Amino acid sequence: MPDNGTAGATRWEYFTAPVLGHVAQQILNNFGADGWELVQVVPGPSGTDNLIAYLKRPRS
Repeated sequence: MPDNGTAGATRWEYFTAPVLGHVAQQILNNFGADGWELVQVVPGPSGTDNLIAYLKRPRS
């Protein structure tokens, strides 16, 4: 079988989650404890107190 450059490459799973600004640290720490790594946070559709977090972790 030919090597397509993915041998040994990490495979990821992704997750998006709403994050309330006033408890963001607690929410993100909980995701981190479950193995999720924060990739990016962007404002949600209803304003800056409602954020959307993009997370990833190695696929098992």
